[in-house]
Amino acid sequence: MKQMIYVMQFRGQAAPAGDDPNRLKASTTAPSCNIRTSVSSDGVEGVIQPAAGGQAAFESEVTFTSETSFKESGTITFGGSGHRLRFSTVGEGYIGASADARLKHGSVIWKVEGGEGQFDGASGLITSNFTVSDQGEVVDNHFGVIFVR
Repeated sequence: MKQMIYVMQFRGQAAPAGDDPNRLKASTTAPSCNIRTSVSSDGVEGVIQPAAGGQAAFESEVTFTSETSFKESGTITFGGSGHRLRFSTVGEGYIGASADARLKHGSVIWKVEGGEGQFDGASGLITSNFTVSDQGEVVDNHFGVIFVR
């Protein structure tokens, strides 16, 4: 097995999934990017810049188990040629208030459950650190460590 990493920032929407107020559907996309982190005497700075290449598409269903916890499962498709991985929550994710009253802030760990194309037989973990606005706008930062054949 070969280990690979990916780091991407996904943007999109979260909206109710049917009539159940405890379920949401999230749909986001992320372009190819370069991420630079610099540490200096002034502290730390991070920048996300566009890069040549395609995009990834994320779709999930979120089920709230309490006011601040949830379970989630879904897929991430990389490029348009069938390279898709499946994931589900390890334990429960967390979401709560943030310093910005218009945003909720959360984090979750997903376990890779396999996939298709490049991700056939894949395993690994993905961390997500995200915000959701009061209008349902999602900004979701992923760091994935994936094992592929």
